[in-house]
Amino acid sequence: MTEAGLKPRQILKRLRQSNPDLLSTPKHVYNVKAKLRQGNMSVRNYKSLKPQKSAVRNNYLSVMEPSWRQHNPPRVPNLIGGRFVDSQSSASIDVINPATQEVVSQVPLTTNEEFKAAVFAAKRAFPSWRNTPSTVRQRIMFKFQELIKRDIDKLAMNITNEHGKPLKDAYDDIFCGLEVVEHACGLANLQIGEFVSNVSNGVDSYSIRGPLGVCAGICPFDFPAMIPLWMLSIAVTCGNTFLLKPSEKDPGAAVMLSELAVEAGLPNGVLNIVHGTNEVINAICDDDDIKAISFVGPNTAGSYVYSRASAKGKRVQCNIGAKNHAVVMPDASLDTTLNAIVTAGFGGAGQKRMLLSTVIFVGGLTPWEDKLVERAKALRVQPGTEPDTDLGPVISKQAKELICRLIQSSVDSGAKLVIDGRNILVPGYEHGNFIGPTILSDVKFSMDCYKEEICGPVLLCMEADSIEEAIDIVNKNKFGNGASIFTTSGVAARKFQTEVEVGQVGINVPIAAPFPSFTSLKPLFAGDLNFDGKAGIQFYTQVKTVTQQWKDVAAGTSSDI
Repeated sequence: MTEAGLKPRQILKRLRQSNPDLLSTPKHVYNVKAKLRQGNMSVRNYKSLKPQKSAVRNNYLSVMEPSWRQHNPPRVPNLIGGRFVDSQSSASIDVINPATQEVVSQVPLTTNEEFKAAVFAAKRAFPSWRNTPSTVRQRIMFKFQELIKRDIDKLAMNITNEHGKPLKDAYDDIFCGLEVVEHACGLANLQIGEFVSNVSNGVDSYSIRGPLGVCAGICPFDFPAMIPLWMLSIAVTCGNTFLLKPSEKDPGAAVMLSELAVEAGLPNGVLNIVHGTNEVINAICDDDDIKAISFVGPNTAGSYVYSRASAKGKRVQCNIGAKNHAVVMPDASLDTTLNAIVTAGFGGAGQKRMLLSTVIFVGGLTPWEDKLVERAKALRVQPGTEPDTDLGPVISKQAKELICRLIQSSVDSGAKLVIDGRNILVPGYEHGNFIGPTILSDVKFSMDCYKEEICGPVLLCMEADSIEEAIDIVNKNKFGNGASIFTTSGVAARKFQTEVEVGQVGINVPIAAPFPSFTSLKPLFAGDLNFDGKAGIQFYTQVKTVTQQWKDVAAGTSSDI
């Protein structure tokens, strides 16, 4: 723990003494890099001047691998002030491949000193980064985009190994994040203020949109690439510095992305990464130097973060929970509707916030049931690395046990188990966290499966006599990012989009999550500004109004406001 009154610079000094990875770049290397930037030296000459490997001179920067790479399994590093460093914490969490139960890596629980050092690094980097021209920040985002595309195969494989989702879903995860990076490349033209000339005699007034300072992001496990890119891309391009806490269940993609951001030219301290659980989250909420927090995750945790951080006067946005509905009208196209329901209901093994978890069949389930069961049973359940996988494993054994308990509780309460995926076995992967497609019908409001977020491949089926009743069911559930309707009637579609109370509305498509206009409504979303598009820029910036008057002294004129 940090001693009372210890200054951030002293904290960083102590960390450097105990962890050589944090030491500054040797002066001769720094000078050569400066010459390279100025165009006074070729890359070939620079390489020839690097320190030579020597048993006598143990220069750790040129000879040794970073300490965090030497562990087996490797320990996931923190990123502090531009350096990837192994935490001094002895406590860690295993990152488990959910298909094989093999330990992929270990996540250290960041110490309080290391957290303070990361915040200090971000705070120290802010003045210079804020004054960096927006076009320069823009060019770094262009380079960042290029590097992500270069390494997309490595990123996707890491996501599949840590999260379990099929490779095709892992690529989608990255592509959705890339959309935000691409949007950030154009922020130089969007981060503009307003000008009003001659508001009074000789007086002009204009507004400036500027960054907040140090911002932070707390990420869930379901989209290990997309959510970090949602947060950091907009935040740093707007001129903020950033502290990212990835999910402890699958942090690898966030660390790989941060390596690419550094390679793209992001200055030291602009992006920092710390790992941990509740203690780090509390520290982010309480630290006075952190001005804004973005959070995506479960209902309880999101409500806690919003309450605690808001009490400290921070700007907060929390996207929490997921219980999304689809309304199927009797006139809906059979094949199109069923394909959409199966894809959106079971994709990613049901572990995503835009999952289609509940389907309301207006007029009854009977005309649809047999075909729905047929399509669900045709889905291939196997490890995400296998070709043509439709469903991979769920993230952990604990998650599987919770899903199974919710299924059984609902059956005990009167739900009909149309398909039971709890006992599926995948040859060669008998210890994996696999659950097959599961369908429950006759679901009621009071059942646990409907009241709670299942976060698994479980599709709930309800029935309604009319579109009015179906809309009422959707609106009574307070946790829903979006809702869709499947129909050939323009009248029904218009009524649905007008009366349904969700942020994202789909018509003859699964739950829509378009960029850059993703929106959520309260109580699912805590905060006033959403993550991306214009709202994202507004969240990560503040407006300053300037009123100016210039008097013509030589002419002896004056003006009064």
